Amino acid sequence: MTKLIKILITWVLLGSFLIIAVLVFQLLSFQHNAINPPPEATVFQIKPGSNIKTIAQEMSLQKIIDDPWLFILLAKLKGVETRVRAGEYKLEAGQTPGDLLDTFTSGSSIQYSLTVIEGWSFRQMLDAIAQDPVLEHELADKTDQEIMAVIGYPDQHPEGMFFPDTYRFPRGTSDIDFLRRAYEVMQQHLEREWSQRDGDLPLKSSYEALILASIIEKETGAAFERPLIAAVFTERLRRNMRLQTDPTIIYGLGENFDGNIRFRDLKKDTPYNTYLRAGLTPTPIALPGLDAIRAALHPAQTKALYFVSKGDGTHHFSETLEEHNAAVQRYQLNGRAN
Repeated sequence: MTKLIKILITWVLLGSFLIIAVLVFQLLSFQHNAINPPPEATVFQIKPGSNIKTIAQEMSLQKIIDDPWLFILLAKLKGVETRVRAGEYKLEAGQTPGDLLDTFTSGSSIQYSLTVIEGWSFRQMLDAIAQDPVLEHELADKTDQEIMAVIGYPDQHPEGMFFPDTYRFPRGTSDIDFLRRAYEVMQQHLEREWSQRDGDLPLKSSYEALILASIIEKETGAAFERPLIAAVFTERLRRNMRLQTDPTIIYGLGENFDGNIRFRDLKKDTPYNTYLRAGLTPTPIALPGLDAIRAALHPAQTKALYFVSKGDGTHHFSETLEEHNAAVQRYQLNGRAN
């Protein structure tokens, strides 16, 4: 009886060894055999929330790999089954399942881009995000306050709080993630620049700097003039003079603005009417870029208190009202008396 048991145990061990040997051979062959994806499967998408099992099964359905269980086993043996990243990945003939795992865990997915333009309003940025065909849209029909709450910053006014830049992202990125990233980039730039600001500025906080930067952004036609425009507004704030800047009037009019500012618009009292109200507007009026922020915190050295458009994208700057009125006559009224 003892001898029979020994023989059975020997056969079990041999059988187990053979099974393990076959499995190891299959796994090694699978790991190093090149894939040959069909033409319609040269781009593979891993959706957010996918696990290694669903990924393997989807690749098997698309005929990218032959055995999903070997792929799962390979991922577990490599210790990467929980490290795959969502996104789209370009597949090429010659890659192996091991290469695929390296690719899926490296995050080197196909990247798309969306550019947020300096001077856009928050609403213009939302429109661009809503029209992007790659982003996942979860913010439709939400109010501005609801959007700020969803991205994690409730009770903040959204205008001006997002950094204008070109952002790259993989497919599957949500509009919520996009906005949160743009918000956080703005805070990083703003706080860094605020810490390096000039002394004796008439600004109490980085948020006031952001407001002033947004006004500078909307007033600037030629980039080199930003520090000069900043200097005019800074000096006016120091003297408690009204800023008297048209972009704030336009922002205050909102959807009622039809493309022309009329005299009655200058008399319409809104929180953004800097012809009637002294100081800064209650919020930014646009998304300022880094140059506008730096101009607000490092204005040029000048005694100018006025500027008027010359009609070519640049401005004439004046230190006195008399000089300013003459410039208005010259550049805006074609020499006619005001």
